[in-house]
Amino acid sequence: MSTVDTATATNQHVDLGSKSAGRAVKDKVAQAVMWLAFVIAMIPLVWILATVIVKGGSLLLESQWWTHSQQGITNRREGGGAVHAIQGTLLQGFVTALISVPIGVFTAVYLVEYGRGKLARAVSFMVDILTGIPSVVAALFIYALWVTTFGFNRIPFAVCLALTILMVPTIVRSTEEMLKLVPNELREASYALGVPKWKTIVKIVLPTAFSGIVTGILLGLARVMGETAPLIILAPYFRSISTNLFDGLMGTLPTMINDGRDNMGLLPTQERVWAASLTLILLILVLNLLGRLVSRMSKVKS
Repeated sequence: MSTVDTATATNQHVDLGSKSAGRAVKDKVAQAVMWLAFVIAMIPLVWILATVIVKGGSLLLESQWWTHSQQGITNRREGGGAVHAIQGTLLQGFVTALISVPIGVFTAVYLVEYGRGKLARAVSFMVDILTGIPSVVAALFIYALWVTTFGFNRIPFAVCLALTILMVPTIVRSTEEMLKLVPNELREASYALGVPKWKTIVKIVLPTAFSGIVTGILLGLARVMGETAPLIILAPYFRSISTNLFDGLMGTLPTMINDGRDNMGLLPTQERVWAASLTLILLILVLNLLGRLVSRMSKVKS
């Protein structure tokens, strides 16, 4: 090899080495920025959780909190529990899911399996709009329709209708993505055997994406269970146990928190507000963990 070739190879080696070193430095800087952003984002989260646990954790350790309501308990009096609010939150969430799941899943199936043309684009556009709609707008819409137009009373079922508006878009988008992950080969194999399209969807596509669909439902439910505006507008807080969605008011955890907002200077009320907040956080946390657990069991592979 000549001296010129040797020098050229040496220069190329030096250039590659400097580029590699530069990429390594950029990689380290990017990692440092990422971790810094993560720490900054975690500070308020940890602060909020620590505050809620410290100020509300003691009441959750008392059996009365899980067995009694706030009936007869004034803002200055200690005692009582949150069983009425927990039952109300779970009941409204269950009915909301009962309405939202069929609508959301069928809409997603239509968009993925049948949706073509202007109608499908219009449906997809409306789902996008509903995804970003504020909860207070959904509550006011149901109020205008349920109370003003039809003349019905404010009842917990009206809250479920407002929460349905907020939950359906989450289910539609999550279900839509899971259905898209189902390999087309499964559909084609079913069609090749002469199986009708509707039966292919029911027997093959939906069971394959079932775990992912359940995950989306649980995450959507976790989102709406913490909403306050529909509860305040359509069914204000009730301190006693009530399980009838079509008669009277009903207590829930969000409205229990809001009820004590004006009396936070009183120690008993302050403790109950923090305890109700912690209970709601734990309830939503359980739903999110359950959703992630189901997601890991998903059989859909990309």
